Amino acid sequence: MPATTTAAPARRSRKRIAIVAIVLLVAALALRWVSQPSQVSGILLSQVGKPLGLELSASGASEYRLRGTPMLVVRDLVVRQPGAAAPLLRAERVYLALPWRTIRAAGAVLDVERVELDAPQLDIAALQRWLATRPPSTEPLRMPSLSDGLRIVRGRVVGVGWSIEQISLSSPELHPQRLLRARIGGRVLSDGVQVPFDLAATLQRPALARGLGLSGGVSVQAKDWALPMRIRLGALLHSGDDGLGLDRLRLGAHARYRAGDTDLPFVFGLAGPLRYRDAALSLAPLGAALRGKDAIPQLDASGRFAFGDGTRLHLDGVLAQWPEAWPALPPPLGQSKSPLPFVLDYDGPADFSGDSALRLQRDQTRFDGRFRLPAVLAWVDASAQGSLLPPLSGRLSTPRIEVSGATLEGVEIEIEQDDDATTTPAAAPPTAAPSQPAPKPAATRPLE
Repeated sequence: MPATTTAAPARRSRKRIAIVAIVLLVAALALRWVSQPSQVSGILLSQVGKPLGLELSASGASEYRLRGTPMLVVRDLVVRQPGAAAPLLRAERVYLALPWRTIRAAGAVLDVERVELDAPQLDIAALQRWLATRPPSTEPLRMPSLSDGLRIVRGRVVGVGWSIEQISLSSPELHPQRLLRARIGGRVLSDGVQVPFDLAATLQRPALARGLGLSGGVSVQAKDWALPMRIRLGALLHSGDDGLGLDRLRLGAHARYRAGDTDLPFVFGLAGPLRYRDAALSLAPLGAALRGKDAIPQLDASGRFAFGDGTRLHLDGVLAQWPEAWPALPPPLGQSKSPLPFVLDYDGPADFSGDSALRLQRDQTRFDGRFRLPAVLAWVDASAQGSLLPPLSGRLSTPRIEVSGATLEGVEIEIEQDDDATTTPAAAPPTAAPSQPAPKPAATRPLE
């Protein structure tokens, strides 16, 4: 009996020791596994990606810290829609610091301390394909708070036929219900044109339909000319079925046109709704105003603008007067002081080197023609020594003109541009008799 009694406690003791040993072994294995940052980052990326329908992976060395404010660093991050050929997002390095209360809340709280992105690359087409798969939601967009701010360096956004390079973005803090201040810079590249910018941004609140303000330096740079400017922009953020963009946009700019020895200061303003959809940027309908001196005309116009695989522009407006610095208009255009209604259409490369169509009218006299902006600007710059006629082609029609005491009626003048950018006028045979009835001039359709 005593032997049996002492054997049972011994067996229970050995069982407890075995259980403790197994627990310690499992704990040691778990600590060894957890001590590998790649394992921790893999779990976190998987948990983040599943509800979004995205695959997140990081092939570079990862780091994490649990003491104080938890921190995670992942390198060579790739975010991809399952089955997609192109990643939606890449980043050399992602730094995330978030307090314990956010971790314990399991998504119910979005308080983050700081976010840093090194060399992120965003593919707009892939982003739009992913957004199209997301189920509609009536829930308002939840924005995280960043108590220690946001920093992006060497960013890149790629669209169809354009990209934004060397993006930098910094903000000291972000809160969904507070004013956001940030600094953003970069360089837009498209079709031979680059647009470097360095802007201060203010957002009323980080939410849609809230006021956005931008101010700072922007420069449009082509091969032979540049347009540096200081801008001020105000608008409301927009997102809808018609795309992302800005509502109630108001843009004012102090600019200078520079080409060779030419330096022409002017101011201009634009207004209208801005949209980005299907790889195209549009501003329609738009209102435009231009004010300047010397060779810069004073005009007001309405129309539309689109930028995608090329640039399309339509302006319908009025020139207040013919600039005195331009060569004088031939009579009867130059004899009148009336405003000059015009219609301008362009469809071509982003640097405006293609053909533009121009319809110009004063009283009963009308011109329909085509020109190339770089050639006309060069003509304006050298007008004192160059040709009296601008480098364009088209037709001038007027019902009546007086030349050296003779009255010509139903006059039509064809202007043809030579290969060397000079122009040659060729007058159609006019009717030269005051007593004869004047024939109808060609192209008498009223200006649209």
